[in-house]
Amino acid sequence: MEENRDQWGSRLGFILATIGSAVGLGNIWRFSYQAYENGGGAFLFPYIFALITAGIPLLLLEMGFGFFTRNSAPSSFRKVKEKFEWVGWWSVLVAFTVTVYYIVIIAWSLLFVFESFSLGWTADPEGFFFGEFLGFSGSAFTLGGIQWKIFFALLAVWIINYVIIAGGVEKGIEKASKIFMPLLALMVLIIVLRGVTLPGAMEGVKAFVTPDFSKILDFNIWVGAYGQIFFTLSLGFGIMIAYSSYLPKKSDVVKNGIIAGLANSIFSIVVGFGVFGVLGYMAQQQGVEIADVATSGIGLAFIAFPKAINLLPGLPQLFGFAFFFSLTIAGLSSSISLIESVVSSLIDNFSLSRKKAVTLVSIVGFILGVPMVTQGGLAILDIVDHFVNIFGLLLVGLIEMLILSYAFDLDKIKDNMNASSDLHVGNGWKAMIKFIAPVFIGIGFVQSTISELSTAYGGYPVSELMAFGWFVVALLVIAAVTIANNSKKRI
Repeated sequence: MEENRDQWGSRLGFILATIGSAVGLGNIWRFSYQAYENGGGAFLFPYIFALITAGIPLLLLEMGFGFFTRNSAPSSFRKVKEKFEWVGWWSVLVAFTVTVYYIVIIAWSLLFVFESFSLGWTADPEGFFFGEFLGFSGSAFTLGGIQWKIFFALLAVWIINYVIIAGGVEKGIEKASKIFMPLLALMVLIIVLRGVTLPGAMEGVKAFVTPDFSKILDFNIWVGAYGQIFFTLSLGFGIMIAYSSYLPKKSDVVKNGIIAGLANSIFSIVVGFGVFGVLGYMAQQQGVEIADVATSGIGLAFIAFPKAINLLPGLPQLFGFAFFFSLTIAGLSSSISLIESVVSSLIDNFSLSRKKAVTLVSIVGFILGVPMVTQGGLAILDIVDHFVNIFGLLLVGLIEMLILSYAFDLDKIKDNMNASSDLHVGNGWKAMIKFIAPVFIGIGFVQSTISELSTAYGGYPVSELMAFGWFVVALLVIAAVTIANNSKKRI
């Protein structure tokens, strides 16, 4: 089978695709705000520490594992021990669930690209976003009607993903990455240069980078840094296992992983300067503090930034286009990798052709995304995202580390990587995988669980949290075990 397995056409293509997977919407709207909230420049210390002790080591673990097994996540875990196959399917199902709602957000970004030409969000971006754009009903149980513009944008984004992934690894994913990543770099350059040259921008930048060393002793900041690194590097989705399984046998896995990990973090930090430059300008124009305009998540991208764009002198439409186009490209590069994780698993385990696998994933994913383009869709998306990230992604990653550390021989992965790499990993890498990263991520998971049980997330009714949070997570685990038990193909 391996002779017929897809392969990357070049090292550059693999690195760009890996960076594209890691660099997503969260780099643009999550990192900068989290740094600002958690001590500004002081946050960079735990962030870089987390990158070195967990981010890059875990990235190398997944890449090395896929490079060693030459298979997707489920098949790879089956090679460890047949009873662990379900863990691979769990990571793949988490990736698929994230894809379903992630592509809805990409659809929003795509529509905002067109809105930017006329500043269509009007003088009241918040009212526009929740009202005319989403028609938000306020409840996950009150679906109301479909927002047809978002519906067709969702369809378009799925079609783009389908065409790229159906083309294969070299002619589809690699070719798209070589177009998307330079485009994204250009758009980000425009955002940063414009952002830091605005009046008042330096106040925003100062708020972003000024260290508040009183916060560095807060253990929660360190746990938060580990969480940010874990989420942003696409760990726990089975993506890096699948991507690395397509590498030629003599590839320099260690150097590739380090380059991808560092590039992702540098991107996050650089974008932060542009984001907070714009927020500094916005605060000055409105005569308020940075804290009054800084916000996180969806609110930063679709409300705060359109407000800021409205205030920009000279061609605000160009800046709006650059910002939302960069969101769209970053989202697409990540969604491609998420879908490929699922597709490669179907190909490896059920003998499906690539086109059949992509077609199946695309149709099911699109149908499941339709409830999220209704008037109650935002609430569904928000709840699913929150629970799947904590009780899917974080827990998958923790279990994955423990299995590969204690039920498998890490030296096999290490020696296989080192054999074809200029840089070598050693016992320090093993210690980070076996002890340091599991402790921090485990503590983060326990804290998150306690928080969930003591406080209702987002003020949502318990019935909505049960239906779209706890139930979805339980369903993923049950589905993973069921698929593993019924998987016909054995390697």
